Amino acid sequence: MDPNVLLKKDMKEKQELVNIILDRYLPRKDEYPKEIHKALRYSTFAGGKRLRPYLTLVAYQMYKEDLDAITPIAAAIEMLHTFTLMHDDLPDIDDDEYRRGKKSCHAMFGDGVALLAGDSLLINAFELITYAEIDDALKVRFVRELANEAGINGLIAGQMVDIESEGKKVDKKTLNFIHTNKTAKLINISLRFGALAGKAPAKELAVIEDYGNKIGMVFQIVDDLLDIEGSSAKLGKSIGKDEAAGKATFPSVYGVEESRLMAKELTDKAKESIGTLGEKSIRFRILADYLLNRKS
Repeated sequence: MDPNVLLKKDMKEKQELVNIILDRYLPRKDEYPKEIHKALRYSTFAGGKRLRPYLTLVAYQMYKEDLDAITPIAAAIEMLHTFTLMHDDLPDIDDDEYRRGKKSCHAMFGDGVALLAGDSLLINAFELITYAEIDDALKVRFVRELANEAGINGLIAGQMVDIESEGKKVDKKTLNFIHTNKTAKLINISLRFGALAGKAPAKELAVIEDYGNKIGMVFQIVDDLLDIEGSSAKLGKSIGKDEAAGKATFPSVYGVEESRLMAKELTDKAKESIGTLGEKSIRFRILADYLLNRKS
């Protein structure tokens, strides 16, 4: 069977596992106060590839088969990721009316509700981690590391520099800082948590993290290219906004062709790196090509 077909089937199956946890954990939309619960469910279940939780589950599955213990961790990461999207779309940040092919949260429910709904997903993601059936020491480690990577030393710092850089000519170092923190760190920590929970040997954990750093940057480069060349129908969000807003992107700094070449070289290196782990890394090798060639 076509490897991409197998990958999409595997992604869909693991997406359902994550959705079950999210559906059980999040308040029902008719619970008081209804408006915020409607909003956070609207954005959480608006679609999306569930890439980050998928990485957590696959990294764990390289070492253990039963996914029950790690799925709440994967779901918590998706909650935190959804929070970032909801806040990114707000008028004071990226001001986007669409996300995942639907009206963005603030466009549906108003800025205040979207802000609070995003806040709730961020905060409660840490609570969900504590419910996972894993060692308590590992839960504490995950809470600490996720807070560090999502906070001022990571995602928030990247977002801040991204805002400050709008309309300015940025150097390669600044561009790398923005997207390492905004995108690559959360992708990498998704892999790291799965591997740690699966008790990956230290040497293999280092290989998995190297792979994560590389595909994290590939994901962002392709995202930047799709904003220029993609279809809003396929992407599920507005295109051309980065250039219009004067955003710091790979094409704006390196040019389209060099950006495309960088993504291909990083993909090849990621596959080569993870390939050293043998047959158990097959999903990640297929995924690397999928991320490079994605259209949405």
